[in-house]
Amino acid sequence: MEKENITMTVEKEIDKTESNQIVKNHVIGAMAVGLIPLPFVDLVALTGVQINMLKKLSQIYDIPFHQDRVKNILASLIGGGVAVTFSGALSSLLKIIPVIGQTTGALAMPVIAGATTYAVGMVFIQHFESGGTFLNFNAEAVKGYYEAMFKEGQNVASNLKKGEDVK
Repeated sequence: MEKENITMTVEKEIDKTESNQIVKNHVIGAMAVGLIPLPFVDLVALTGVQINMLKKLSQIYDIPFHQDRVKNILASLIGGGVAVTFSGALSSLLKIIPVIGQTTGALAMPVIAGATTYAVGMVFIQHFESGGTFLNFNAEAVKGYYEAMFKEGQNVASNLKKGEDVK
């Protein structure tokens, strides 16, 4: 019986390591998407990166994946952080302005895209590890945690942008 518990604990650790790596890889992908010079195209592509990340996380935790449901969840989760959403949309919109806007958007959007993706990933790792699924996800209940993870994600994305490795 004790051996089974140890095995389950080791498997959980592997899942946590793998899930953290999936989030990190998608943060890097989101940052690359943030460099797309076309306003709002970057936001559409970012949604695709986040959907892909949640699909991979759901496979690790053996959670049924429903793409339409995930799109709605992302809209409610990210839309709930109005200041965060507004800053991302504004950074994307700035790309319309030649030179200055494009430069500002190119500097800000990768970090915002990376931080948002990090926050989404960490929220769902916590949700899945506590036995949650896409069907019982409550964006309002995780708003505070999402905001904290967004701030942490800004540091992660900034460090990745500088070429520093993060765990």
